[in-house]
Amino acid sequence: MGSLLRARYCVGRMSPPRPQVAVVDDEQSICIALQRLIRSANMDVKTYPSGEEFLNSLENARPDCVVLDLHMPKLTGFDVQARLAQLATRVPVIVITGHDTPETRARAITNGAAAYLLKPVDDRMLLDAISEAIADRAAVGARELK
Repeated sequence: MGSLLRARYCVGRMSPPRPQVAVVDDEQSICIALQRLIRSANMDVKTYPSGEEFLNSLENARPDCVVLDLHMPKLTGFDVQARLAQLATRVPVIVITGHDTPETRARAITNGAAAYLLKPVDDRMLLDAISEAIADRAAVGARELK
């Protein structure tokens, strides 16, 4: 195939949209590290230093997945998780925490967390959890369209 024809073929093809992931954590160093990691997996990332900022952003866009710290000032991760559960469009949540207790784990999972991971987060486990949550959401959406 000639280079001009190949160029036209490539221009006309649409690549699937990259998944949109929100990271909500009050620790800037965590946000930066997770942003780099998730971008390296070919996903778009937006970070939020508070639950309030993240919830306000939902008026303009909905991420495909949320990575959510539990222990933040003002609105906790549990508060954010409860508000997300009220939305018409469900958004999968990956909970991350540095303060693990059996009660915290049970509450996060009962509230619908797709995964519960401990800080420091294992890179592969987080990326796998995000991919699985996005795939599960897509499968549910496809079933609802039928």
